[in-house]
Amino acid sequence: MKQNQSSITSLVAAFGRAYHSKYDSPKIFDDYVAHKLISPQEFSDISRNMIKGIAFFNAEVADRHRDDPDAILKWITHIQLSPTPLARAAYCEAILLNELNLGLKQYVILGAGLDTFAYRHPQLQERLDIFEVDYPATQEFKQHRLSEAQLEIPGHLHFVPMDFTKEFAYSNLTGQGFDPQAKTFFSLLGVSYYLTQEENASLITALFADLPAGSSIVLDYADERLWEEKGMSGRVEKMVQLAAAGGEPMKSCFSDREMEQLLEQAGLLIYEHLSPSEINDRFFRNRSDALSAFETIHYIHAIKK
Repeated sequence: MKQNQSSITSLVAAFGRAYHSKYDSPKIFDDYVAHKLISPQEFSDISRNMIKGIAFFNAEVADRHRDDPDAILKWITHIQLSPTPLARAAYCEAILLNELNLGLKQYVILGAGLDTFAYRHPQLQERLDIFEVDYPATQEFKQHRLSEAQLEIPGHLHFVPMDFTKEFAYSNLTGQGFDPQAKTFFSLLGVSYYLTQEENASLITALFADLPAGSSIVLDYADERLWEEKGMSGRVEKMVQLAAAGGEPMKSCFSDREMEQLLEQAGLLIYEHLSPSEINDRFFRNRSDALSAFETIHYIHAIKK
């Protein structure tokens, strides 16, 4: 992944979180720090590019709101961009905070991008070590943004440059102070779709091979309807098309049984599995806007036996 590609990917994700924090109510997930990592010009540029692309997403909406760019941007963020990133982050962090009461010592964020957890929870500095794992270029970009925002890197936040999708190496983590004997929590969000089923199985097995029982992971994945389901306003189909056009095609989806078998073979037990309808009920119920759960995306919390 090239520097500019990495930066754009992480910026767009942070844009979605910042937009929700600034404009939406009630909040599904309030990342009130995200805007500090995006310049006003970048926020404007991303907004403008999305508005210009509305015809790709929905020609009817493009025509209906052709004189209202704010309405177009809201439609794109609510329908296409924000639902899954917001809800899965809310789900993951709620579990993480609960795990702290059960002896959790380490949090590993796989594909961290411009994650802001450490800055939104400074009270955890003496209780939790956080390891952000991502491409070297992405981490260099983030550290530059933290410096520009005058956000000091806290002592419990560790950057681990690694292309973990190709080969996961614990030596990179231990070099930053990771303790393989301590109870650990992983987040693997927005990643599984871009790996084959075999690559997902290999990665998750490697993650938990030598960790103590009680360590766990939260991940999201696409079900077996990914290639056929169009979704609301065709958004599932557009998601697949955009990934392919961006050079990162989606490579895998799973039936419930296939995911259960993958995790079982890695020594994990599914503690909770949220289907799309359950995600919608938990995070999007009784909203007056268009935010709703994606039709093919599931969340899982799995624990090492």
